[in-house]
Amino acid sequence: MYLDEQYMMFKLAYDLIVNHHYDILNINNDKEIWLEKYEHKTSKVVRLFHGGFDWKNHLKHDIAVVFQKVKAMKRLLAGKRIIIHNVYISSHEPVDDWEVLKKPMQLKEKNPPKMQVYYIADDMKNEELKRFCANMDVSEELLDESVTEAEKEQTIRYYKHELKRLLHHKRTEIENVFSRGKPIFTYGLLILNMLMFLLLERHGGSMNTETLIDFGAKYNPSIIDGQWWRIFSAMFLHIGFLHLFMNMLALYYLGTAVEKIYGSARFLVIYVLAGIGGGLASFAFTTNISAGASGALFGLFGALLFFGVIYKKLFFQTMGRGLLVIIGINIVLGFSVQQIDMGAHLGGLVTGFVASALVHLPKKKHAGIQLVGFVIYTAIIFGLIFFGIQNNLQSPGYHLLKIDDYMEENNYKAVIESARKGLENPGDLKPQLLFQRAFAYIHLDSPDLALSDLEETITLDKDFPEAYYNLAILYHNAGEEEKAADMAQKAYQLKPHDEAYRKIYEDMK
Repeated sequence: MYLDEQYMMFKLAYDLIVNHHYDILNINNDKEIWLEKYEHKTSKVVRLFHGGFDWKNHLKHDIAVVFQKVKAMKRLLAGKRIIIHNVYISSHEPVDDWEVLKKPMQLKEKNPPKMQVYYIADDMKNEELKRFCANMDVSEELLDESVTEAEKEQTIRYYKHELKRLLHHKRTEIENVFSRGKPIFTYGLLILNMLMFLLLERHGGSMNTETLIDFGAKYNPSIIDGQWWRIFSAMFLHIGFLHLFMNMLALYYLGTAVEKIYGSARFLVIYVLAGIGGGLASFAFTTNISAGASGALFGLFGALLFFGVIYKKLFFQTMGRGLLVIIGINIVLGFSVQQIDMGAHLGGLVTGFVASALVHLPKKKHAGIQLVGFVIYTAIIFGLIFFGIQNNLQSPGYHLLKIDDYMEENNYKAVIESARKGLENPGDLKPQLLFQRAFAYIHLDSPDLALSDLEETITLDKDFPEAYYNLAILYHNAGEEEKAADMAQKAYQLKPHDEAYRKIYEDMK
């Protein structure tokens, strides 16, 4: 009888794996086999147990243990719903009335695992086996009664060997997936970013705008003028210690994970391509001066998402749900906090995913997917460049940056022209554009035009001390002393600690 029970257990397990695509989870001392299959958002767990119980309470206790084991392994199961088929194979059944345990059962909790119990014993072997086969959609001709004992022994040895081989292969494959490379480039990038930060601090400070621009930060006017290398160089600069610390912490954890999964060469390609994609998205959608590895880091998120597409089950068994929550939190924060460059983040995420498809995973090459990845990445890059140039030339923020450059060159005619373009669609920046144009008019000896712009400036923004200050000077030069004194007073009230503002107020009071 013992041989028949062993034969039945291993035969069932082997058939479910080979013909019904179940995965083997574990084998315990040749007495217990755990299998799982994911379909329709449901994990079907089969527990085959060679052994019986004399009493119903002992059986109930074992059922409770199985429930707890499934709860413990829940993170290893891909499905939101879990259905357990708990199969006991024994020569005898409990002596008391246990048939009530045949009814479907579940725990009292949210999204509880559900269980169906089968007790295949001599007295009711055919009945229980039929019920199991019907529920599992398995052929009832699975077990051939005409097999001799010698053949059963040989078959059991074969099944044991095959099941253990499959389990070993599965575990080895998982280990290999997470050990394709050592984090050599991750550590190198950490060192490079910290060295660049120290260099910035030594030459004016990492929060100094001029220093950032000199060392290659993303500065849209210079990029449009031909300095496209800034998209790359900005990846290695950080603005302030907190910015550096947070990004390097993310690089350490994300970088080591991605480099181990993809290998060092693929990791570096993904990091650089995502950084370029994130930098171009920032160039296309924001005019602010910016720097940092955020685009490349979000590209590593994209790489892990692509890994999840290829190894969906393994992804959700390991990092999946936590990773999706982190990405979601970062996206919500990005849209909530104005200082965060969401263009770089989302651009890096998308191009990191596409770049991962382009290089693909080790030993998973797929020429078709890689070609599509190359085409999509190329389209995104050229699309961002084309859109970015057009969007910047129409952006008042871009023209304010250009005006700063023209002011340094004392090119006041160019200031007026750039302000004119910016005022075609000024948005909230109209007061600043008018003020800068007025300043240029003053230097070009056009006080009337400057007065007109400055008067409109203070109408739009009543808390603009520089505009009041310049108006005080222009009114004074025009002989309108009462207006000059009024403007000087308002300028002083807004900036009482500024020596120049205090002096002009006292002179005109």
